[in-house]
Amino acid sequence: MGNAQSYIVASLSVCSVYLVYVHVYCAHKLLKTNELHSDKLPSNAYVYMKYLSRRVTRRAGCLYGTEKQEAVYTVVSCRMLCCGGSGWDYPDSEYRDIPLCFPEFLCGRLLLMLLTHENFRLSPAGLVHVRQSLKTFQPIDELKKGPFTLRVQVLGYQPTDLGVEVDICLSATSRFRCVVWESVLTLLSENKLHKAIRCSPKNENESEKDEPAPDTLKQVELKVPWTADLKCRWSFPCQVLSLPARLFRFTPHIAPSLWMFSVCLAEIEKHKGVKVITAPVTVTAQFKEPLVVPGKVTVGFWEAPGNKHQSQSFCFQMQQHGGGKAHLVGRISRC
Repeated sequence: MGNAQSYIVASLSVCSVYLVYVHVYCAHKLLKTNELHSDKLPSNAYVYMKYLSRRVTRRAGCLYGTEKQEAVYTVVSCRMLCCGGSGWDYPDSEYRDIPLCFPEFLCGRLLLMLLTHENFRLSPAGLVHVRQSLKTFQPIDELKKGPFTLRVQVLGYQPTDLGVEVDICLSATSRFRCVVWESVLTLLSENKLHKAIRCSPKNENESEKDEPAPDTLKQVELKVPWTADLKCRWSFPCQVLSLPARLFRFTPHIAPSLWMFSVCLAEIEKHKGVKVITAPVTVTAQFKEPLVVPGKVTVGFWEAPGNKHQSQSFCFQMQQHGGGKAHLVGRISRC
């Protein structure tokens, strides 16, 4: 009996040492370097442990450390195995081009690693996506032709009345070292003391409602599934930690900005054709009110006013069903 117990204890000790070595020590060593191989990324368990640690030890809306050391990660030898359409009912989704937002989805794990980087100066918890600027220099399908590189980097921090904003650049580079896709996310670390100021004043919302509808306005009504908030990979730790509260209805389900952004672009592509978003193109977006799921929204898009010498541009928005408040407004322009 004593020998059996000793054998079990020894086996458990060996397994514990192995797990600590693989999931903690090796992941810690990997994250000390700025360039990683796609086949050798740190375990999710260790990244989530770092996320929890930063969440507990740092307060939202406060800057920590100095700007002397940059926060950046690069993953080389990535490959495009498969990708789905950004619209669930998009026709011929198997043969369509790669959606504009798909590289951002690929950067999800890398972005979470950046938010827990030792040189990242904000708390990774509670970051609010407020703006985004996306550019394509070449067709995204170029990434399917061979190994490519993903990169995430902090561009800078800007203190505001609501807290601190951070600009993060995501990019995808082809095997020929040419930038194919680039997106700059502006995230807000909200100071709880000023959280009440974030709501838009009434006169601003009323002015949006009173604006006349453009002649070329096209509107599409969509249902927002409750699973929409499970599709943003870099916000997964927040969702896991808030799961008990959500199950008991203490906090609402909020759709991630990536879902709103990709759905708007998918609807524009379906109704206006792929030429509207064919590279080179620039898409800017501003995220306003949070979108609670499940529910209904109205996606509207129209030709932007311009002169004959300018290429055709489109404006778009996602608003509450029935003409309520706007959740997202944006513009598509040819480069």
